[in-house]
Formats: sequence, C-alpha cells, structure tokens
Amino acid sequence: MPWYLGVPNRLRVAGAKPLTGLGSDLMLAAGLRFVSATVLNERASYPATVRTDLRLFMDGRKKLSFGANFRHFFIRGLAIVLPTVLTIWLLLAAYQFVQVRIADPINRGLKGLVVRLTPWPVPADSDFDAIRDRLMPAEQDAWQVESERLDRDLGAAYTSTTKISELREWMKRHQDIMMRARYSAVDRWWQSIRIGNWLVMDLIGLVLAIAVIYIAGLILTSFIGRRLYHRGEELINRVPLIRRVYPAVKQVTDFVMGSQREGLSFSRVVAVEYPRKGLWSIGLVTGDTMNVIENRIGQPCLTVFVPSSPTPITGYVISVPKAETIDLPISVEDAMKFSVSGGVVIPPNQQIPNRCDATVSVQNPLASESAARSGAVHPID
Repeated sequence: MPWYLGVPNRLRVAGAKPLTGLGSDLMLAAGLRFVSATVLNERASYPATVRTDLRLFMDGRKKLSFGANFRHFFIRGLAIVLPTVLTIWLLLAAYQFVQVRIADPINRGLKGLVVRLTPWPVPADSDFDAIRDRLMPAEQDAWQVESERLDRDLGAAYTSTTKISELREWMKRHQDIMMRARYSAVDRWWQSIRIGNWLVMDLIGLVLAIAVIYIAGLILTSFIGRRLYHRGEELINRVPLIRRVYPAVKQVTDFVMGSQREGLSFSRVVAVEYPRKGLWSIGLVTGDTMNVIENRIGQPCLTVFVPSSPTPITGYVISVPKAETIDLPISVEDAMKFSVSGGVVIPPNQQIPNRCDATVSVQNPLASESAARSGAVHPID
C-alpha cells in the first residue's frame, strides 16, 4: 500500500519543505485520498521513491475505467435524486390515504344527507340507467314479473325501447330505487365541478375532517369534556383485548402530540455518554426517571430517548443523572436530521470551522526513522 494512504491528518517531519495552504490541495478522509497538482509541483523535495508513489497515485486516479466512472456518478446522481423522489412518493401516499380513508367516507355521508334531507335533485333518465344494472336480486325478480305482465298486455308493441321506458317508470314507483337514482344524480353533479382532473368538491371531506377534530379538541378540553373522555377511557380499559393495546398507544400519542404543559414533548436535546464512557450520543429528554432509580443514585435523574440511526423512530430509553448530561442548543428537528443522516447533517450553529484550512505538512516518512533519532520528528495528534 502506498505510504500516503496511511498518513495521519497532521504530521510534521523536520528536514523537508513544509507546504502551506494545503487545505485547498488535500482532501483527507480515511487517510490521503486526493493529491492535487500543487503537491506534485512541489514534490521536488521528496525522495525518488515518494515521487514515484505520488505519480502512480495520480495516474491511477486519472485512468478510471468506464464501469468505475459509471458507478461513481450513478451513485452521486442517485443520492441527489432519491430524497426528492421519496419525498414526493410519501406525500402522494399520505394524500391517497387521507383521500380514501377519511375524505371519501365523509363525502359519501354528505351526499347521502343531501338525498335524505332535501328534495333536490330530481334524477334524470341517465341516473336510472346508471343504477339499472345494480338492482338488488329481489328487485330484479320483481321487475322480471312486471316485464312479463307488460309483454302479455302489450304484445308486439312491447319493444326494447318500450321496455326501457317502462323500466324507468317502474323504478320511479319504488322509494329505495328512487333514492339511489337521486344519489347518482348528486354524484354526477359532484363530479362535474372540477379544475382539470381535480375534483373540487372532494376537498369538502378533508376540510370537514379538520373542523371535526378541532371541535373535538375544544370540547374535550372543557371540564365536562374531560369527564366524559376519562369515563370513555374507563369503559375502553374494561374490554379484554383493547385494554392491553390502548394504554400503550395512548402513551405514545400523548408523548408525541402532548403539550409542554403536560410534560410530553421532545423540547430538550442533550448529549449523554452512551453506550459507554467516552462515547457521546444525542438524546431527547422525555421527562424525569422513576423514583426508585433516582433514590438509588442519590441525585436528580432524567429519562432520555436515544434514537437509532438512520431510523430515529426506534432507539433506546436510558436513565442518566442530570449532572452527566450536556444541554445542546439545537432543536429536535436538527437532532433528528443529525441522526437520520448518520451525523452528516450538522446544525449550522454547531459546525466546526473547516479544519482542512489549517496548515498541514506532508513529508517523507522514509526519513522519519533517522529524523526521529535526531529528535526532529514530532507527530501531531
């Protein structure tokens, strides 16, 4: 392996010409991975062996195969495109879920209320034709009997056109079928109001869902609402199967959605030594710890959730003395970004100035042994 792949970030060797401003010429990551033309131009002070290694290294960087080039740029392009694609996909999936599971049932209920509570609309012949193939089995049998009677009474005058007309009149005389035809008329009007391919009226279901949740929140925060809510929880906790699931789900939702007044928020980010001393992890304070733990330790303690990377929805819950935590001046969102990115995305106010701008001296390690004997070699940690 060439010598420069194992060079530490900082090494000073006496007896060779130091290079200044090397931050723009070197990119140090897991050893020396890139050497610029500036280094090669000033390599005259290096021995022949070192100059050969540097030349071979640069030639190897330039002569990448097509497969290596393709793989490199494909991965770079994927890293740029994939976050946007995944974001759009998640938004579309969320919209489809809300539309199908929440908005559509509300919209169907609204159409049914219009049909039952108002005389509008009067169904057209096309509305009866739309539900003609969706008659109940009993209704189909009843129409078959009526059709046979008309065939006997009208004889040759009972043509296919007459049959369709008589079927519409027969359907109008039945209340249940009439309601379905009116529902079809409401649905036809509903879908006629659109902007391009987007159905404007479907927005009503989503708006009503938000309004209902808001009103429920107002009611449940009142004195009577809280009493009713707690009474309902007591009844739910008596159901054999649900009582084992509901409390855990409620604790999670209260923890994520609860207010600061209830102490159920990720409003504080700390650094803790975990999983051992000397290793620091970012954690989210969830509250105080259990009484037994605090009494045993003999000092105030905190319960901290340490999220996993890159999936912060999972992690570890630890109890740690408050004095052994470091409050971090970053938001919960910044802490989550740091965790998801594996530490790549650092909050702007916590970024360390670029250390590559510092003066770095890369010298000939072949002379290290003799220079060390003369006391001129000083590795820099």
